Amino acid sequence: MKLAVIIVNYNVRHFLEQALLSVRKASEGLAVETWVVDNNSVDDSVAMVQEKFPEVHLIANRDNVGFSKANNQAIRNSTAEYVLLLNPDTVVQEDTFHKTLAFMDLNPSVGGLGVRTIDGSGTFLPESKRGFPSPWVAFCKSFGLSRLFPKSPVFNGYYLGHLSETGTYPIDVLVGSFMLMRRSALDKVGLLDEDFFMYGEDIDLSYRIVKGGFQNYYFGDTTIIHYKGESTKKGSLNYVRVFYGAMIIFAKKHFKGQQATAFIALMQAAVWFRAAMTVSSHFLRQVFLPTCDILLIFMGLWWLRSFWSSYYFNEPDYIKPDFLFINAPIYITIWLGNVYLSGGYDAPVSLRRILRGVFLGTILLAAVYGFLDLSLRSSRMLIVLGALWTAISVVGLRFLFHFLKNKNFKLGTEGVKNLVIVGSKPEVERVKSLLNQVGVAKNHIGIVNPKETDDHHTFLGSLRQLDEIVRIYRVEEVIFCSKDVATNDIMAWMSRLGAGIEMRIVPEESHSIIGSSDKNTRGELYTIDIRFNISQPIHRRNKRLFDVLASVVFLIFSPILLIFARKRIDFVQNIFQVFLGQRTWVGYTEGGGHNLPKLKKGILSPTDVVQLTEMNEPTMQRLNFLYAKDYDVWRDVGILMGGFKQL
Repeated sequence: MKLAVIIVNYNVRHFLEQALLSVRKASEGLAVETWVVDNNSVDDSVAMVQEKFPEVHLIANRDNVGFSKANNQAIRNSTAEYVLLLNPDTVVQEDTFHKTLAFMDLNPSVGGLGVRTIDGSGTFLPESKRGFPSPWVAFCKSFGLSRLFPKSPVFNGYYLGHLSETGTYPIDVLVGSFMLMRRSALDKVGLLDEDFFMYGEDIDLSYRIVKGGFQNYYFGDTTIIHYKGESTKKGSLNYVRVFYGAMIIFAKKHFKGQQATAFIALMQAAVWFRAAMTVSSHFLRQVFLPTCDILLIFMGLWWLRSFWSSYYFNEPDYIKPDFLFINAPIYITIWLGNVYLSGGYDAPVSLRRILRGVFLGTILLAAVYGFLDLSLRSSRMLIVLGALWTAISVVGLRFLFHFLKNKNFKLGTEGVKNLVIVGSKPEVERVKSLLNQVGVAKNHIGIVNPKETDDHHTFLGSLRQLDEIVRIYRVEEVIFCSKDVATNDIMAWMSRLGAGIEMRIVPEESHSIIGSSDKNTRGELYTIDIRFNISQPIHRRNKRLFDVLASVVFLIFSPILLIFARKRIDFVQNIFQVFLGQRTWVGYTEGGGHNLPKLKKGILSPTDVVQLTEMNEPTMQRLNFLYAKDYDVWRDVGILMGGFKQL
């Protein structure tokens, strides 16, 4: 056997399918064994591999054992001369294996090989070639100097920015998304270090390959796509902790004395620095829009107070200045609080949710107005005028931000994009059907034939004219049918068109259309998979709010309710566990919820209010499925009322 391709998968079924299809094409004419190690995915990845790729050797772990251990499982069971560790969210070219194996055969001193990598927008990923993280190199990367001086060999030694992306030359570190290694090198230096759960294992193994007397090389004559961030979510606190923790493990293992001390201290400082930057960035993104809303509404109330005092009461200071420091904050809190609970801050922007929140907030203010102290009853009309200003300012601000970003006033959407599909007529019809089933609106301009064509009634032109077609028809999105267009050609066009155009690939016989418009975000899917209401932020928020309110009500009336409770201690314990977020009043059936959005363990479940003589496993799964799919907070209300005696 010439090559063993090993892919570790965790809940990225659609990307795994595309990766395996590309591996199948790239393996033609070669003796290749493909291994998939699944780390207990819950998205039917295992079933998909068994059904669509019978030639693949599958290891289905019952736990998430991590990247290193999972790869080692397959390496030990494989027998090939070369081993390739490949990410599940990658696509290889048809000639990738042929070219890289030929290079390895001609250069027996090379122990490991990496290749040119682009993201889903065609942008080159600098981590395709890296240097070892010495204390100086790590400092420059951790504190942003490598980003400020990307071409400098002094400040960007981590990404080797001074070296061309299309060349071939020795490097220090291979990227974990594509690590082609000689079996004899692994036999000498050992497999991946299982102390690294995720991140750092590629640096560690690359370092040991060089220390073992071999060379690592960057090979720029072939390209792969890596949908960065799909297997892991970067930019999170967990990523910062795990990544820099891995660097500390690496330093303790390979550095000695003062060098190790300096590196570890640097990494610990970097953890705090990056964590602070991550928290600050996340916080600023979260509070920016609400802060703008608060300032706008407050300025409006400030003007309305003066206007209404002069216009209606003929006295500029009739409504006292205390209104601005007591009433206004209360009004703003209630209005924007209801906008938040109505989903007015969720994406995409919804005028209906915003206006509903303002309306409900106004109703609440009107209801409590009569209970306020006389000194706080400024004027009912100020509540009405303030509500109108709140609705106008909040909606207007969103129109402004949307226009600045998208240059149109189609709020709640980025606009219907001009789309062309590259493929044969049957595949194009299949893609259009998928888009219709998903409910994605596109302005379909026409079809591009992968081959030369004179049929200008059916096709806009041929593939070689794609750049002209994009320019003439102002195309914003291109979908490539991989059944009809070679991966080599797709990647060439992705690099040629650049990041300004959204590009996606529909794998052969797949129900998913895959792409990414930003190298820092997860890959994006158009898929006809079931969409669960319980996954939507507004429903999850309402569910949590219902849990808290129900817990408060139960606690207030507990002296009466405990008289009817079967297990008084359990009832009180449940109240506090739900209130603290440890459990939820309504969840899935015990042991159920497989392949469904995660929920806290429930006190009750959908099966507790169903009267059946026999409750079997399929029935419980269907009830759980329908609960997640069609969820709204009134389902919880109904289940709680129907199963009250079981609380």
